[in-house]
Amino acid sequence: MQHERDGQGGPVVIRNEPFLVDGTPMPNRYWLVGADLRDAVSRLEAGGGVRRAESEVDATALAAAHDRYAAERDAAIPAGWPGPRPRGGVGGARAGVKCLHAHLAWFLAGGDDPVGAWVAARLPGAPPPFLAPKGVKSTTFRAQEAVKPPQGPVVLP
Repeated sequence: MQHERDGQGGPVVIRNEPFLVDGTPMPNRYWLVGADLRDAVSRLEAGGGVRRAESEVDATALAAAHDRYAAERDAAIPAGWPGPRPRGGVGGARAGVKCLHAHLAWFLAGGDDPVGAWVAARLPGAPPPFLAPKGVKSTTFRAQEAVKPPQGPVVLP
């Protein structure tokens, strides 16, 4: 498991192995653990954010993101793994948007996720480099501000 750290040294995102210790499949490769971000995303979800994201993010771009996420997770599965495998894309979803937390976690860890970008653009006080200058348009989602993932996430042992 590898961690992303905030300015105070606390974890923001962790990267999980594709299986729990007992071999149970773990569909969530990235997990948002930073309390402030987690709470802000929970408020966004409670206000209808999942439905809004699903209606505002390009469906083709979202499907491609699910495929990239699953491919990254599946690449970490040992060759010849005999047991059950994780399924789905971001947050275990096969289509659409299931969990804004999972999308933001992958985006902050450097994933190309239009829903994660959508979420980051709507968080109050989102710090640079996550928000691009006003007026920058995204080709993968409709929003007032375009968002870029950090350049090369900091990964600590």
